[in-house]
This record gives sequence, C-alpha cells and structure tokens, in this order.
Amino acid sequence: MLIDLRSDTVTRPTKLMKEAMMNAAVGDDVFSDDPSVNALEDKSARLFGMEAALFCPTGTMTNQIAVKTHTQPAEEVIIEKTNHVYYYEGGGIAFHSGCSVRLIQGYRGQIKPEDILENVNPDNLHHPPTRLVCIENTQNRGGGSYYTLPQMQALSEAARSKGLRIHLDGARIFNALVELQEKPERLSPCFDSISFCLSKGLGCPVGSLLVGSHAFIAKARRYRKLMGGGMRQAGFLAACGLYALDHHVERLKEDHRRARSLEGAVRAMPQVESAWSADTNILIWKFKATHSAEAFASAMKALDILLIPIGGNQVRVVTHLDFTDAMLEKTTGAFKSWKG
Repeated sequence: MLIDLRSDTVTRPTKLMKEAMMNAAVGDDVFSDDPSVNALEDKSARLFGMEAALFCPTGTMTNQIAVKTHTQPAEEVIIEKTNHVYYYEGGGIAFHSGCSVRLIQGYRGQIKPEDILENVNPDNLHHPPTRLVCIENTQNRGGGSYYTLPQMQALSEAARSKGLRIHLDGARIFNALVELQEKPERLSPCFDSISFCLSKGLGCPVGSLLVGSHAFIAKARRYRKLMGGGMRQAGFLAACGLYALDHHVERLKEDHRRARSLEGAVRAMPQVESAWSADTNILIWKFKATHSAEAFASAMKALDILLIPIGGNQVRVVTHLDFTDAMLEKTTGAFKSWKG
C-alpha cells in the first residue's frame, strides 16, 4: 500500500468522477462552444458572486493571468515572500508581466493591513507605481493556515484605500471555507479577482478557475490564449470540476481531521523541535538539529510513505481524498517507530 502525502495534487479521479467525465457534453472551448466548460465557468462565477469565470489548465496560469490583467509593465505587486504566486511560479511575474515585487515577511504566509499601507510607493519617478496586492488562502508554506473573513475584509479595505487592486490566490480556498463555515460568495466584495484549483483538495485531474468582472475575464481570456492555455474539447475535464464542486467540498473536513491526527503523532516524536498546527490539510514540522528531515523522508519512503522535506530541516505532509483512515493508522505507527 503506497501512501503518498507529498501533495493533494496526487489524487486520482473517483469512479463517479470518471463517469461524469465520460458522459460529458463537449465542444471546442476556444470557440466558446464547449457546454461543459461553459457550465463550469457559469457555476464558478455564481458560486463566488462574480460576473464571469475562466477555466485554465493550472493554478499557476490563473494566477499569472490575474497579475498580467491587473497590471502594466514596470508596476509593483505586494506579496508575502512565501506565497505561491511568487515562491513557486518560476519568476512568472517578471516574465509575463514585467512587474517589480515588494516582498513582505509575514507569519505563516499571512500579511496584515499595515503591511500594505506601509509598502505603497510614493508617486515618484524613482519608484514603480504600486498597483496590486496578492494574498494566498490557505497558505501552502504556512502549513495550511488561513485568513478569516474579517481578516480578508481588512486587507481589502487597506488595499482599496490606496487605490490598489487585490487578487486572491485561493488554490485551496475551499479548505478555508469549510473551516470558517462561510459561503464563497462572501468573498466577492473583498477581491477584484479570485483563482481556485480543482486539482488539489477537490480531487480533479486538471484545472483551475479565475473569476472576476465581465471586463476582467474578457481581457484574461486573451492572455490565456497568449500563454497557450486555450484547450479544445476541455469539457471532459470541466465535467470533473462540476462533479467536484457538487460532491467534494464538504468532505474536505475529513482531510483536516486526519491532518490533525498526524499532528498529534508528530508532536509526540522526541526528534521534533516544533510543529505548526494543522489548521486544514497541511502539516509542517521541524526536526531538532541532531536529526535529519532528509533521513526521515528516506526512512518513510522505504515503508512506502512519501513526503517532502522542504528545507530548513522541515517536512511537509498533505492529506487528501486518497488518504484513508487505514493509511493514517499505518503512517502514525511509522512516525512513532522512527528512531532517527
């Protein structure tokens, strides 16, 4: 039994999701006539209380399209230094948008309103005009931590008080929403655009959505074409997204429960120096200097348990719909038995 905790992107489509895929009505999405893609975009826009949506292959693409659509070259974007749109997207902001980045040192991937207010450039030809704020919810490198609705509202108010646009990288936003017991539509007043992934906790093989105004999405669609993101009979993939939005959101609580159980096992390990709380489905901890995260990962791999050392003697695990209670029991036992 292989247990893969490297990411929630490793899931396979369920039997019922495959059936939805095989029964999908399809067309040519570049001509905007794929009925399943259109249905997914309409559903996503309504769900988040926005006017329109755009289906893309990846979350990196939706984020980079958002930055490109909101900015002009030589402007500046405010981002927490570990957030995905900067840390994990290959320098895309520089490559696609030609923008400068103002990096903020936050805590567990989060920033505060004063971080925005104190980092807006003056109107001076020596500085790039500050144009956009990007935040991430939940925070990947923050161990699945999340902003509450009041926190997002405060960040939005700070950004808009300075005339800035604000984009939410909501790759795992549904993980946050099920913990907050909030509806997605509550987010729309806070943001000019929101991206969310289908291929993480929701368990789809491919896909991410970008939502915003009609004018924003029309411009974004052009940039999707320029980035090579126009797909043809994409309805087979969109059908997975429609199924996931109907059936895989509430079950995210199970992933969170299992992550918290693993947290308990990790905290009991004498080799562990510290661990962040498993707020959602991601758990990150740090080993003492006398023990090696790489050695731990190798020992677990020998037991068919895959996880990722992420630097700084830290390890990350991510729970998901293919991680069962039986796997949880085996993993917990393996953690407890490691001698280091």
